[in-house]
Amino acid sequence: MTNLFNYIDRPSPIHRLTGATKFLCLLLWSFAAMSTYDTRFLTALAVLSLVLFRVSRIGLRDVKFMLGFTAVFLVINSIFIYLFSPRHGTELYGTCTVILGSGRYALTKEQLFYHLNYFLKYLATIPIVLLFVSTTNPSEFAASLNKLGVKYSVAYSVALALRYIPDVQQEYHEISQAQQARGIEMSKKASVTARLRAASSILIPLILSSMEKIEVVSNAMELRCFGKHKKRTWYMARPFRAADILCMVFCALLVAAAFALNHINGSRFYNPFI
Repeated sequence: MTNLFNYIDRPSPIHRLTGATKFLCLLLWSFAAMSTYDTRFLTALAVLSLVLFRVSRIGLRDVKFMLGFTAVFLVINSIFIYLFSPRHGTELYGTCTVILGSGRYALTKEQLFYHLNYFLKYLATIPIVLLFVSTTNPSEFAASLNKLGVKYSVAYSVALALRYIPDVQQEYHEISQAQQARGIEMSKKASVTARLRAASSILIPLILSSMEKIEVVSNAMELRCFGKHKKRTWYMARPFRAADILCMVFCALLVAAAFALNHINGSRFYNPFI
């Protein structure tokens, strides 16, 4: 079964960071990547994100489905950008260097360079998002959010949501196997239309099962008087360490570097054509 947004426990320095540290670093990293189109900076972020994957001991095979889905989405999105705005790159960089063809859909170096930066933005951010989800224990993350000042009921809701995603996956897989045991073809042998129709038959039992689990959890929380007090203790709470502080400072410096490059370049875009 393909794992989506699932915590993977591995002995690594990334796993030892607190959930709050990883969440703040994710926000700062994403903000730094999205605030600039400097190719050199985005390339450094993309390479560093892949290095962090290696450090975390999370293999690409562990998240291959989401990486594949992102790659397909990126390709389709790039095609539509070119179809609807084939001259966007030339408008941004102020020059037009034709490589192939003529007219509105002439392929230019500027347009290719814009698509390269667009690809690097995704490559710099998506691995970090997957890394955050794969290395953050939901319970510890909730405790860290509460430590940062987030109301504990909200933090606990986030933890339940993260925990519930793998449960929904498992439930879907079990219902799918039960349907196939009854003779419903859902393998690659069936057509895409037939597989979609068969998959739709899983939704009703999946929704009913999910509602039942939600009721069980809500009753258990109510019986334990969840939300009665203003504060609560956390079994998975961990204090900030030197590594946490260093990581947050480093990501804050990335944001500062992005703004500095924007100032040096005169805009968000690094222009090698002038």
